[in-house]
Amino acid sequence: MNKKVGFIGLGIMGRPMAKNLLKAGYSLKVYDLNKAAVADLVSAGAEEGASVSEVARDCSLIITMLPNSPHVKAVVLGEGGILESAAEGTLVVDMSSIAPDASKEMEKALSLKKLRMIDAPVSGGEPKAIDGSLAIMVGGNEEDFNEAKPLFDIMGASALLVGPIGSGNTCKLTNQIIVALNIAALSEGLLLAKKAGADVEKVFNAIKGGLAGSTVMNAKAPMILEGNFKPGFKIDLHIKDLTNALDTGAAAGAPLPLTASVQQMLQVLKADGEGQSDHSAIARYYEKVSGTAIRKD
Repeated sequence: MNKKVGFIGLGIMGRPMAKNLLKAGYSLKVYDLNKAAVADLVSAGAEEGASVSEVARDCSLIITMLPNSPHVKAVVLGEGGILESAAEGTLVVDMSSIAPDASKEMEKALSLKKLRMIDAPVSGGEPKAIDGSLAIMVGGNEEDFNEAKPLFDIMGASALLVGPIGSGNTCKLTNQIIVALNIAALSEGLLLAKKAGADVEKVFNAIKGGLAGSTVMNAKAPMILEGNFKPGFKIDLHIKDLTNALDTGAAAGAPLPLTASVQQMLQVLKADGEGQSDHSAIARYYEKVSGTAIRKD
């Protein structure tokens, strides 16, 4: 734990992840455009980095947790970025959810300067980021994975190397497709129950232990039943992930018709001002088109 870890990106996920590393005794140097987020980490014991360049110069392992591919590429490959400033041998651990091809592009550029990179996106949303029980999917080589594994063990309940660079983000896109389709199916089923006159809360309790039960159902059905769409994972971010999934699917020749349908629902919700709502607000799409609130009575 004598290494100084850089942490760039202190948003809804990055901030609690960084705090868990601090609690475990790691020395952190942090950077974010949001100065309030930086101040919060500094008050918890982190050192403030004045720039990406300063973090890259001072840290031998750098975690990035940023919104999308362009943001990560700017930090890694851009002017004053990690490529330009980091010492040979530095390990970049990108925990953002981005396009697999972007991960491959950055790793190739970094390797030319003898810098290393793995992609390690996460699943679990803000609650699991807070309690350190994220699922972490990693693409890269085994030696680099093993170097980062002690940090993964603090931030997550599981961390699995699934293949070469880009595989972590491919795995995450798979996850995001399944989560989005689960929420849509849950909303559609609960709408049927409500429209047919059943007690939707009792229906949920009856089916959650059966074959239809899932982690998604257990997490999102209570939010739908309460009409509570406070964001744990925002619709805007799920749109971003499904866009990357559809682009990756098109390039790979993988048909994704259900993903495209749910993406349209999310786009409708975004146009109606729901972009910052939790993705469980997919239920609101069904409420809008049916004229019936799914919420429990």
